[in-house]
Amino acid sequence: MQSMNDRLHTVTLERSRAMEPNARNGAQTLIDTLVEADVEVIFGYPGGAVLPIYDALYTDPRIRHVLVRHEQAAVHAAQGYARTTGKPGVVLVTSGPGMSNTTTGLLDALSDSVPVVCISGQVSSALIGSDAFQECDALGISRPVTKWNTQIRAADAVRANVLRAFAIAMQGRPGPVLVDFPKDLQLAVATHQAEPDRPAEGLVPRRLALPRAALRRAAMLIGNARRPVFYGGGGLINSGPAACEAFTRLVRSTGAPCTLTLMGLGAFPASDPAFLGMLGMHGTLEANLAMHQADLVICVGARFDDRVTGRLKDFCPNAKKIHLDIDPASINKLVRVDVPLVGDCGQLLEALAEELGDVQRQPGQLEDWWQRIGRWRARECLRFQPSIEAILPQQLMSELQSRLAGRDAVVATDVGQHQMWAAQYLRFNRPLRWLTSGGAGTMGYGLPAAIGAQIAHPTRTVVCVSGDASVLMNIQELSTAVQHRAPVKLVLCNNGYMGMVRQWQELIHGGRYSHSYTEALPDFVAVARGFGWEAERVTDPRDLPAALERCLRSERPYFLDVVVAEQENCFPMIPAGAGHHEVMLDANTVYQEPSN
Repeated sequence: MQSMNDRLHTVTLERSRAMEPNARNGAQTLIDTLVEADVEVIFGYPGGAVLPIYDALYTDPRIRHVLVRHEQAAVHAAQGYARTTGKPGVVLVTSGPGMSNTTTGLLDALSDSVPVVCISGQVSSALIGSDAFQECDALGISRPVTKWNTQIRAADAVRANVLRAFAIAMQGRPGPVLVDFPKDLQLAVATHQAEPDRPAEGLVPRRLALPRAALRRAAMLIGNARRPVFYGGGGLINSGPAACEAFTRLVRSTGAPCTLTLMGLGAFPASDPAFLGMLGMHGTLEANLAMHQADLVICVGARFDDRVTGRLKDFCPNAKKIHLDIDPASINKLVRVDVPLVGDCGQLLEALAEELGDVQRQPGQLEDWWQRIGRWRARECLRFQPSIEAILPQQLMSELQSRLAGRDAVVATDVGQHQMWAAQYLRFNRPLRWLTSGGAGTMGYGLPAAIGAQIAHPTRTVVCVSGDASVLMNIQELSTAVQHRAPVKLVLCNNGYMGMVRQWQELIHGGRYSHSYTEALPDFVAVARGFGWEAERVTDPRDLPAALERCLRSERPYFLDVVVAEQENCFPMIPAGAGHHEVMLDANTVYQEPSN
C-alpha cells in the first residue's frame, strides 16, 4: 500500500510526463536559471527530495556536478570555488539531514562574507509541517546562518527566486543564501516564469554616490598624519583584484606602512617593503606595535575583529580612524571612527587617491615613523632556529614557502596552530591565493575548500595545509578529489595534539592538557593510499625538502604526513585581554612598548 508521500509523488510524476513537449518542469527550469546565472559547477549530494533535479542534471551537460561525501564539505568546496573565482559557489543537497548538514558551512560563509547559493530539496508542499520522512524546517534552521532564505511556492516562481538569491548573495557584503525547493514543485509544469523582484530593501548596491566631503576629510587626515598605518581585510579580496590593485597604489603613493588581517592576505604584496606582516593575535610584532603607536589608521574592508583589537579600550588609543566598508552595519559597530566611508572598496579607494592628489605633504614626514618600525623589525619576531633532531612547524612552513615560489599556488588551511604558522611564513603577492576560515574558525574547512579551488583552476598547484585533528573532520573528501581528478596536495602538520587548544592549556590553564591529544591517530599514509592518493610520511628534517618537492611535483592527489615537534607553540601572540603594546614573543617574554 502506497504512503501519502508516494501517492503524491506518483501523481506529480504522471503530470510531468504528460506535459507539453516544449514545457519545462520546475527542476528543468532551475537548471536553465543556473545556466542563465553563469553557473558552471555545482557541489552536491543527492537524496530523495532532490531526485527530480538530479534527473534534470543527468541529461543536461551544461553544468558540471561534483559529488562530495558530506554536505558540510559541499559548502566548503563551494567557498573555495567562490573565493578563487569571484563567482558564487553553488550547493545542491536533499531535505532533512542533507540540509541541516550544511549549516556549519553556511555559518562559515556568513562569517567570512563568501557568496554561496545553497539549494535544498524539501518534501512535497502538502506534507510540509506533518513531520514527513526527512522533513526539516529549512528556513528556520538556516535563518541565523544565511544572508537571506526563501522557499519556492510555485513552479512559475523558480526563476525569480533563484535569480534573486544570486543577486543577494553577491550584492553589498557577500554571503550565503538558501533556496528551499519542495519536491512536487520540482516536477510541476512551469507555465510561465515571473520576473525577479527587486532586491531586498536595505542591501547596499555596488555603486553609491561618492561621499565627496568625507573623502576630502579622509585625504586631509592622511596628508597630515605622521604615523599612519593602512589596515586591510577580507573585504578587499571580496571587492576583487582591481580593488586590491587600487589599495596597493594608494599605500605606495603615501609611503605609509601596511598590515593585513588573516582574511586579507594577498590584498597587498607580501614582498613589498611597506608590508609589516599579518596583524592580530598571531601577527607580527611590528604590525601590532605600529597599530598601537599610530596616529592614523586607515581600515579598508576589515571589521575590527576581536582577534585584531585585543582589549578595545587599549586599541589604537592615540589614532584617528578612517573606515571604508561595503556594509554600513560594520561602521562604528565595535570601534568608533572619525571618517566613515560606505561603499565598494575599489570605487572608494580610487576616489580617495584622487583627493590625495591635491594634498601637500612635507618632505621626510614619515621618516621618524619608519625608523621606529625598523627597530621593531630588527627583533625578527618570526625568527627560529631550525632543528636537526625534529621538524619544527616553522621549518615546515618556511620550506614549503621556498618550494611554492614561482608556482602561483593556491593555499587552503584548516584551523589551529598550522593555520597561524602558514599565515606567518607563507607569502602571498596576489589576492585569491589564500583560503582559510577566519570568523567561524571551522576545523575541516581546508580539504574541501582546496578541492573546490582545484575544480575551479585545474592546472594550478593547490595545497591544503592541515593538522592531524582538523583533517579528520572531513577526511572522507579524499575520495572526492580522486573521483573528480583534483590533484590537491595535502601537507599535514602532525603533532599529535589539537595544537592551539594544547597551547592555550599550557599558557593559561597550568599545563592541564584536558582531552587535547589523541592516542589513536590513524596511519594517515595507509588511509590516504586506501582512498587512492599518493602518500608518504616524513620525520627527519633532512628528508623534508625532497619530500615536499615530490609532493608538489606529483600529477595526482598527494598526502604528505609531516611529523613535527609535539609541543612547539605559535608565537608571537597577544595575550588574552592585552592591548597591542603587549606582545608575547615566546613562552617567557612579553614585549611591552610604552605609548607616546
